[in-house]
Amino acid sequence: MNNPRNYIVTDTLKDGTTVTIRAIRRNDSSKVLEAFTNLDRESIYTRFFTYKRHLTETELRQVTDVDFDHVVALVVTTRTRDGETIIAEGRYITDDAPRSCRSAEVAFTTEEEYQGRGIARLLLRHLVRIAHENGVSQLEADVLAGNHPMLTVFRRSGLPMQQRSEGGVLHVTLLLPAENSADPSR
Repeated sequence: MNNPRNYIVTDTLKDGTTVTIRAIRRNDSSKVLEAFTNLDRESIYTRFFTYKRHLTETELRQVTDVDFDHVVALVVTTRTRDGETIIAEGRYITDDAPRSCRSAEVAFTTEEEYQGRGIARLLLRHLVRIAHENGVSQLEADVLAGNHPMLTVFRRSGLPMQQRSEGGVLHVTLLLPAENSADPSR
């Protein structure tokens, strides 16, 4: 695979919609802000575990200015009359462990109008490929127990999954295939 900062593929959602999955760019700030304003209150809560009305400048910079080594971020876009629109985002953030046992926290956000179309599943598949090639051995996520769609994505990923409950939050761990194993997410 090429450098993940140049990652770009065309893919198809389960309803036949063609989308582009690509690396986030620094100049995506206005598109990210627009995508955030299109999220409903509950989607914001399930992603951030808090309600918020806007992203601060610092948060926006953290979202768009990533190094593609410790943080890998992909967006899903569609074409509209006005150009490219971001409809979802997925990312992982690695820990600082030695490369042979790297772990990464993974998170997703999908605009309501596009939920239920398989976007998180597609993003996870692409992030798994990149993570595997970057020496990440497992992906982890904290998911609200009531976020059944995200839990279903993880359960159907084809990856061995472990989970533990802490209050109303499930900590999910997906084990990535070993170097010589086939990628089950394909």
